[in-house]
Amino acid sequence: METKYVEKQKQGRFLSVDVFRGLTVAAMLLVNNAGDWDHVFPWLEHAEWHGCTPADFIFPFFLLIVGLSVSLALSPQLERGANVNALRSSVLWRAVRLFCLGLALHLIATLTIDGRAFRLLGVLQRIGICFAFAGLCVLYIRSFIQRWILTALILVTSTLALLAYGSLLPGQNLADHIDTMLLGHFAYSFDAVTGLAHDPEGIFSTFPAFASVLLGVQAAWFLRQSKLSALCLIGVGMLVVGYLMSYWLPMNKQLWTASFVFWTSGAAYIVIAAFHWLIDLKNFPGIGRSFGINSIAAYAGSWVATCLLAFSGWGDAIYKHVFLPLLGARFGEDFSSVAFALAFTAVFAALMYGMARKGWRIVI
Repeated sequence: METKYVEKQKQGRFLSVDVFRGLTVAAMLLVNNAGDWDHVFPWLEHAEWHGCTPADFIFPFFLLIVGLSVSLALSPQLERGANVNALRSSVLWRAVRLFCLGLALHLIATLTIDGRAFRLLGVLQRIGICFAFAGLCVLYIRSFIQRWILTALILVTSTLALLAYGSLLPGQNLADHIDTMLLGHFAYSFDAVTGLAHDPEGIFSTFPAFASVLLGVQAAWFLRQSKLSALCLIGVGMLVVGYLMSYWLPMNKQLWTASFVFWTSGAAYIVIAAFHWLIDLKNFPGIGRSFGINSIAAYAGSWVATCLLAFSGWGDAIYKHVFLPLLGARFGEDFSSVAFALAFTAVFAALMYGMARKGWRIVI
């Protein structure tokens, strides 16, 4: 048993990471597919502006896992003397494919959902950009200390830029100003009257998101060394820093503030340590692994399914004629709405489990 674990560790494969990624993607599907957006439990909604709800942890968790996974994949290859140029090409081409897949999904949404404008940026686009950044950092910044310094520089620079602009209010902050100038109609939202644009995965907020993915790269070192105490201590430290910082720099997912980075990354470090201990060391069942090994396929597939349900009207019909009458009257419409989301997620869980059983893995 120990020999198999050490061998997997050398290869950079950890079941706990697949599970963490899988549960994060499952949470993504749950949050993104409410039966009725007018009836959603508060913990399944993102903060309207400042603040951090349970739903707000999902995307920063995934970005940190991107950095973690990239480092776990590339570091053993570098140690074996792999060609850096070949690895760089592989990283950049995969980043391009992720970005283009994001564009394709937004095109599908534009064609199938009424009133849905085409977006240049989005979740997969940011994942692609951050994937490239993480890969280049692993390949060219080998020093553990230099990576910490780079993380600090990113957070300090982004914070000073936000504060120097003078406002953190919606439509009046630096991130929205940049998105208005450079994205315009291709942002998540655009007000034709004021000419203001806003994108939660916009240009400026992607810069501090680099810190989240870089903290994932750093976490990989502790995980490979099985330094659980260090992961937990750093995680608690980041939680404290994020909480204290939030008194003068609010946690804000859409601006990706430094307090938000510390708060979410601290929680992620503790989860990584807990999952490693439970799953890799104590052989706790890897529930959610099937989502984790096909995470992009699950996300993209769920996106297409959501678009088709909206285009055909089946999604609305199923909710109104099945979930709402069966559950809404007895348990409330918030419950029937989340039940629809759970059923949607369960369908994809079954699909991903079937793919895993057959050994099918879709790599973008």
